[in-house]
Amino acid sequence: METPDSSRRDIDYRQAFEQAPVGMVLSRHRVIVDCNARLCEMFGATRSALLGQSFRVLYPSVAEFERIGRRMEPILNASGRYADTRMMKRVGDLHGAFAGDTFWCHVSGQALNRAAPHEAGIWTFEDLGSRRTAKAELTPREREVAAQVMQGRTSKEIGRLLGISHRTVELHRARLMRKYAAATTAELVQKLMTG
Repeated sequence: METPDSSRRDIDYRQAFEQAPVGMVLSRHRVIVDCNARLCEMFGATRSALLGQSFRVLYPSVAEFERIGRRMEPILNASGRYADTRMMKRVGDLHGAFAGDTFWCHVSGQALNRAAPHEAGIWTFEDLGSRRTAKAELTPREREVAAQVMQGRTSKEIGRLLGISHRTVELHRARLMRKYAAATTAELVQKLMTG
């Protein structure tokens, strides 16, 4: 008779990591320690090109890397987990990607030590754009607002989350609507998702 412990011994966890349908990363101090094949495909790079790199190379700008890092730290301290939708940047030209292209990505992670949340973590990345790039040129703040709009948050909720006034959020939302030629928020979300 097979026990739960004996069946676990038959599972090749390395193979499961490598063949996961989402991008996976093991990190230390926001540096990529290991990653799977799906992450390499998503970002258009080889595994060797990503290992040892700061997560910074996956962001459209250094400012966004730093701002999101600061925002996620208290959440990781409190719960050990963090998730959001954000724009990321392709690193290389492999696997049908184009270096520098941006795309919407759902990122979720688990800190291994809540007291030092960036010390070590496990992260997943899911390409929401189905290889479509974001066509409109957005500022870093517009990207942050757009990511929150895609989550269905109100201007007041977005303002509290980003530490800006709801009126400022409404200005960014209006610019997004113009840039994407969207008449409604639902249309804006659809266009953001499809690039």
